[in-house]
Formats: sequence, C-alpha cells, structure tokens
Amino acid sequence: MTVAATPAPSPATTGGQSGVRLARSRRNAELSLLLLAMVLVAAYGATVEASLLDTVTPDFWMPAAALGAVFLGLHLVIRFLAPFADPALLPAVALLNGLGVGFLRRIDLGEAPVVDRESLAIFAGIGGRQLAWTLASVILAAGLLAIMRDHRSVSRYAYTLGLAGIVLVMLPAVLPSSISEINGAKLWIRVGAFSIQPGEFAKLALLVFFAYYLVRKREVLSLASRRFLGIDFPRGRDLGPVVGVWLVSLLVLVFEKDLGTSLLYFGMFVVTLYIATERVSWLLIGLVLFFGGAYLAYFLGSTVGGPFANFYVRAEIWLDPFADPTDKGYQLVQGLLALGTGGLFGAGPGGGQPDILPEVQNDFIFAGIGEEIGLFGLSALLVVYLLIVERGLRAALAVRDSFGKLLAGGLAFTLGLQVFVIVGGISKLIPLTGQTTPFLSAGGSSLMANWLLIAVLLRVSDGARRPVTGGGGKAARPSGGPPEQLHGAPTEVIKP
Repeated sequence: MTVAATPAPSPATTGGQSGVRLARSRRNAELSLLLLAMVLVAAYGATVEASLLDTVTPDFWMPAAALGAVFLGLHLVIRFLAPFADPALLPAVALLNGLGVGFLRRIDLGEAPVVDRESLAIFAGIGGRQLAWTLASVILAAGLLAIMRDHRSVSRYAYTLGLAGIVLVMLPAVLPSSISEINGAKLWIRVGAFSIQPGEFAKLALLVFFAYYLVRKREVLSLASRRFLGIDFPRGRDLGPVVGVWLVSLLVLVFEKDLGTSLLYFGMFVVTLYIATERVSWLLIGLVLFFGGAYLAYFLGSTVGGPFANFYVRAEIWLDPFADPTDKGYQLVQGLLALGTGGLFGAGPGGGQPDILPEVQNDFIFAGIGEEIGLFGLSALLVVYLLIVERGLRAALAVRDSFGKLLAGGLAFTLGLQVFVIVGGISKLIPLTGQTTPFLSAGGSSLMANWLLIAVLLRVSDGARRPVTGGGGKAARPSGGPPEQLHGAPTEVIKP
C-alpha cells in the first residue's frame, strides 16, 4: 500500500472556469437520463393497464408524472447543493423506485374488482402508499444533502452513531415478540398501525463508525504476524474488532432469527476492513468465522433447539423446499415456480399471477416481477443495481480522503450485498432471509434508509469530482471546511 500526500488531479480538475463548466454540464445529462427513466416507468404502467384492463386509460401517465415531479425536485436540489455529484446515480435509482411503484400498483389493479380497476386512484392501495413513502424518502435525502455539505463532517459523530447503530440493531431482539416479530424474524417495532425496521437505519450509522474506526486503526490492522500459503495474516491481538462484530452478528442471527441481517452487518465490516488494509487474509478470516458460526447455529438448532431452532428450520427448508411444498416450503416453492414460469421473456407486465406468492410486495417482489419480465428483464434490473454499486465504488476510488473512501466503498458494497442476499434467497442459492429489495419492495423503512444511502454517495461523489481549483485559481473546497479542520480527518490518499 502506497500513501501519497498529494492526490492526482481528478478528470474534473482542469482549472479555470472551463473546468467548472465541464463538471456542471453533467447535471443536464442527469436530467436527460431521469426523463428517460420516467418514460420507461410510464410505458410499464401503460402495458400493465393494457393487459389487465384491455385498454389504456387516459390517466395511465399520472403515477409516472407524480414520481417525475418528486425526482425533478431532488434533481434541482442536487444541481444547487451537489453540482459535481455523479449524474448516473439519481436516474438509476429513480428507475428502480418507479418500477417498484408501478409493480405495486399492478398488484392493486389485480386485486381490485374488474369494474373498479379503471377508477383506482393513484394514491390507493399498496402502490399509493409506496408513492407517498417515495415522496417522504426523497425529501429526507434532500434534507441530508442540505445539512451534510461535506461528507467528512459526519466523522465528528462517529462514536455516537456507532452506539446508536448497536442500539437500533439489538432493540427488536429485546422487545416482546408481539411487538417485534413478523414471519418468524424479530426485526420490527410495531405500535398500532405504525411499524419501523430500525436495522435499516442502523447499517448507515454503523458504516460511518466502521469507516472512522478503520481509518484510525488501519496501520495497526495491516501488520502481519506470519505468512501462510502466500497470504499475510494479521497478529492475534488485532483480531478483537472482527471477533466482536462476529459475536454481534451471531446474536442477531440467533435472537432476531434473521440470516440476512447478520450476514449484512458482518459482511460490510469485513469488506470495509479489507478496503482499509488491502489484505486478503481479512476476507478469509471473515468467511471462516461467518460460515463457522452459521454451521454452529444450525447444529445447535438440530440438537438443542431453543433460540437456534428458527435458523435450523429455515436451513432445512432451503435444503429441500419440496419436502413440504404446501406448508413450510410453500413460499420458496412458489417463488421458484414463478421464476420458472417467467422463462426468458416473461408473461408480460400484468400477465403473471403475483397474488399466489406470499409477501410478493415485500420479500418476494423480485420473483413476482421475474414472472412477468423474464430472465432478460431481471438481468436488466440487476445491471441497474450493478451500475449503482459501480458508481459508488468509483466515487470511493476518486475521493481524496481516506474516510470518504471507506464510507463510499462500504455503502456501495452494502447495497450490492443486500441485493445478493435477496436474489440468493428467492433463487435457493442461500436460505431465505426476509430482507427487502432496495427501492422495489413496499415499506417506508427500507425506502428511506436506502435513499439516505444514495444521498451520502451523492455527497461523496460531489467531493470526489469537485475541481481542486475554480475560476481565478481559488480553491474550490466543499463548504465543510478544510480536511484538517474536520475532527483530524486524514488527507492522504490510499493507492493500491
């Protein structure tokens, strides 16, 4: 690992007024892509109506127009508050969010009586609620961009956020099952008609703490004690943080009965640790610890039972869902049948049977959409997710401070890992996890948390792409102040 005190000029760093104009012009590209995304959402809605209603109503464009107005507002916020942010992030997320709202409205149309379908209001049913949650989530993201003018400023609150993250993660586990448990997983807090999934917000708080901690301890954690099979392994005394996070992830697995959340938290820490130290040994240690812990929980579930029983049952369903296809394995079997029915090209928007799938609006929305758009359509959706992850990693590579590198890299990987956990669960690659598909699944907690994640990536990419010098040769720093004034944040750049 080579540490350089002076970063190489970014592509946007051309100096003078021309460099600033070149970077700002990317907002027009963002606007064009955003309009294209909304055209695709409107076309999807028209196709759904043609299939379910045998006609296209004059109001088919209204959900896409409402979404377009919401996203246009965020585009204007980005244009003024983060003018150098990556222009591909907002359109890609808007497309996923729009298709999610469109599919949920398709579910509402399918469940409504035939005579009432044409008059179904855009804010009715699950799709209408998701549209309202989208408005709230985008406003929250815009507010974060307005408050956090420099991503480095959040490092001042790293320990506070770390403590808050741990509390949010463990809170559902200590609450009674009547308040916190849904479908066997204790991930929620329900009070009357209101419910929230605190773990969705915990991942953001914990990532800030992980990034700050690993920037401080990077050199210590990079020290090797011995070399085995060509790989440098760390000293035994430095394994403490990894073992600690591993134990927390096991507690989540056992007491919250959720493999996906456990894998998500432990995975994002280990990968952030790898980004900080560039040592493959940390990845190997992480894999051994996690799979060893999962096997231990499975073994204890088969012999002892108790809090380990739920994970054992899920693992058994994963190993052979067709052993009990009408009861315990029903959800997974129906998801596999939906994907198989879709084939390569799908039954067409509105032509499937998502009402047969349990929790199609949440856990199994990817299978429900897959039945209608087929393998090619699902592959296109995965490419959009891959694009978002790639742009996040590009921001991590381009930003000039170590904290920003770890934060953006961790956020991008976390989003990619969440998609992997979901798709792996419904395709029987791994046990079912109960995670929601980012930007597609119904629910306010997941949508707001993931829009906040995108807002942070936008802020980091703005700092990465911002020219070092503006017009007249003056420094063009973000408004958060020089890096050396931000809680001692390091200014060096890590080059692999």
